[in-house]
Amino acid sequence: MQVITEIEELRSVVAAWKTDGLKVGLVPTMGALHDGHLSLIEHLRPHCDRIIVSIFVNPTQFAPGEDFESYPREMAADLLKLETAATELVYTPTADTMYGTAHVTRIVMDGPAQELESETRPHFFSGVATIVHKLFQQTSADCAIFGEKDYQQLCVIRQMVKDMDMPIKIFGGPTLREADGLAMSSRNVYLNEAQRCIAGKLNLILKNFCQDIVLFDFYEDRVKEAIEDILSAGFDSVDYLEVRAADTLSRDTSRSMRRRALVVARLGDVRLLDNMPVPPL
Repeated sequence: MQVITEIEELRSVVAAWKTDGLKVGLVPTMGALHDGHLSLIEHLRPHCDRIIVSIFVNPTQFAPGEDFESYPREMAADLLKLETAATELVYTPTADTMYGTAHVTRIVMDGPAQELESETRPHFFSGVATIVHKLFQQTSADCAIFGEKDYQQLCVIRQMVKDMDMPIKIFGGPTLREADGLAMSSRNVYLNEAQRCIAGKLNLILKNFCQDIVLFDFYEDRVKEAIEDILSAGFDSVDYLEVRAADTLSRDTSRSMRRRALVVARLGDVRLLDNMPVPPL
């Protein structure tokens, strides 16, 4: 396994692979790797010959007051996990490598980047789209994978690739869950013991909500009831609970189309994201 920090060395290795006719896959991460990240590698492996995992805590997707400084950084442990997963190359650029001192270009998106996460984090998807675009350019990857746990992010990346005519195929990796159903996330380490016991209830409430809106009408009433269930379970607040079109995240949904339920609930300072497909009629 090669560990590379500089763009030119990365491009040299990738160019040699492509000269040999090999397809390159990319797994972008911010490190603090867990089994969910490792599952993305395995899901991508059948679609490429060589896999690059990037580890970069991207400052432009954090707003002032968010957890950029405290975000878990576990490079030594991450590299051991990736070696076990038989990763061919790990790309670990610095902020100076990615942005330098005079970086002024960024991607601003509408469509699936609007509302939901953007209501509380209006900076977020510009930072995500910009860094992912740069990683695609630097790695020349033929395909990449993003976890469905961050479903809106996956939709944003797919839209960017489509709009910018980028020659890369995007895969979504299924959400991996803990034994109690909590979606795996690097930020779960922020939860204390009492919060962790509550956190596992979110997916159960969301699952019941998805089933209810298929079986019953009165969608707005079901949303209110599910939010009440989340708060009664011990969560401090709910940022949103909504059903959107699965492909575009449009509000224009009908019971005959593919739909996705998305939720964010808070325990103290920790925002827990989850989502599920709404079963078909």
